[in-house]
Amino acid sequence: MSTPAVLPEAQPMSHVGSTRTGVLVIHGFTGNPSSMRGIAEAMAELAHHVEMPRLPGHGTTVEEMVTTDWSDWTGEVRSAHARLADRVDQIVVVGLSMGGSLTLWSGFELSKVAGLVAINPATTPEAPEVLAMIQEMVDDGTEIAPAIGGDIADPDVQESSYDGAPLRPLLKYAYPLMLMGLAGTPHCLAMCGAACTAAAGGASGSVLIGRGPARARPRRPRDRAFPSTGLWPAAWARSAAGA
Repeated sequence: MSTPAVLPEAQPMSHVGSTRTGVLVIHGFTGNPSSMRGIAEAMAELAHHVEMPRLPGHGTTVEEMVTTDWSDWTGEVRSAHARLADRVDQIVVVGLSMGGSLTLWSGFELSKVAGLVAINPATTPEAPEVLAMIQEMVDDGTEIAPAIGGDIADPDVQESSYDGAPLRPLLKYAYPLMLMGLAGTPHCLAMCGAACTAAAGGASGSVLIGRGPARARPRRPRDRAFPSTGLWPAAWARSAAGA
């Protein structure tokens, strides 16, 4: 079977900067790097090193994504982090939605992480009865459900994502969230901050989490993928990176 082509807008990004800070940028579930490219480019303009991977199964076809799961996505994040870690002294991780979940995971698992910026992160799994319903659908042979849909309020902006949601990866994504705990609670935020501090070799670690309503005002072109943060995500990343 041939490997499906990567969508033009879904190409990953790697930038060699001149500071000692690296920024790891992570997109969300069924999306691709296009939704985070504005932040990645803003960090590159500030001369920071940048890695923005395309998570396995994303940016190609939803059928390919059916064959992937959390271990594939964390593996790609580890690889991108390793490329940055070879070039910098500290790393800030920025993620959207599921990318926000991977961002919080990075604070626990990866070295040199001095800051986390989680934008509308998915931190709590669906209720058990919802997971049971999804499992029943998979058992009955349904692999792809109608799309989750984008969260951009501006009608003139279209987010590049799949028109269907792969159910099997969605189930496999829910259980790591349970294992990580309720990442939106103060207790877990304190744990993430402590993990960042340890990963940064004792330097103070930062954790920024932004949430907001599903509908919001139109936004500037650079931040058009983020409908509801209150503060511009690129500004958050600059703050966490010390720029």
